[in-house]
Amino acid sequence: MRGVDDRQDGMFSYISLDARVPEEHPLRPIRALVDEALRALTKEFEAMYAVDGRPSIAPERLLRASLLQVLYSVRSERLLCEQLDYNLLFRWFVGLSADEPVFDHSTFSKNRDRWLEADIARALFARVYARAQAEGLTSDEHFSVNGTLIDAWASQKSFRRKDGGDDENPAGVGRNAGRNFHDERRSNETHASRTGPDARLYRKSQAHPRCRQGL
Repeated sequence: MRGVDDRQDGMFSYISLDARVPEEHPLRPIRALVDEALRALTKEFEAMYAVDGRPSIAPERLLRASLLQVLYSVRSERLLCEQLDYNLLFRWFVGLSADEPVFDHSTFSKNRDRWLEADIARALFARVYARAQAEGLTSDEHFSVNGTLIDAWASQKSFRRKDGGDDENPAGVGRNAGRNFHDERRSNETHASRTGPDARLYRKSQAHPRCRQGL
């Protein structure tokens, strides 16, 4: 017998969010580890906020949400809050109930200064790392990776002579006004970028020199 495609939404749900998350889901051990570290930072959290006034969004929830943003490569905090509104897995990890309203994305910006001042992110990472070491999940084995090149945040005009020989610019106003570097012999030994000190001159081909930075 064919079932009916009934789209009527139910008003109540008797299944908890925890019951909906599979026991073998990789976020379960991550949440247990993070929650343990967050509980150890209770005194640091209390020192960050005033005793009186309107209660804030729990910093533990914001930090769990920030961790989700990294783990799932969510492009922005606005999109993160959008997913928190309908993604039950995200709600469970952060600590929101199925019906609880999601905090505004601007909450992250308002609390980020507090985290930086109290060095919360570093303290959280240190505690998680210490637990991972105790569980034998880390290794000091050395490994190497291949180097690569990426486009640098430096333009061709930003490369000037290291000896300051081309600092004078009588042809106009501004650091690059009137600069004509065509047919000028430049190299990493004689020139350096004023805007990206780590950038280097590389040549993709004889006709396409590029500013790149080594990793």
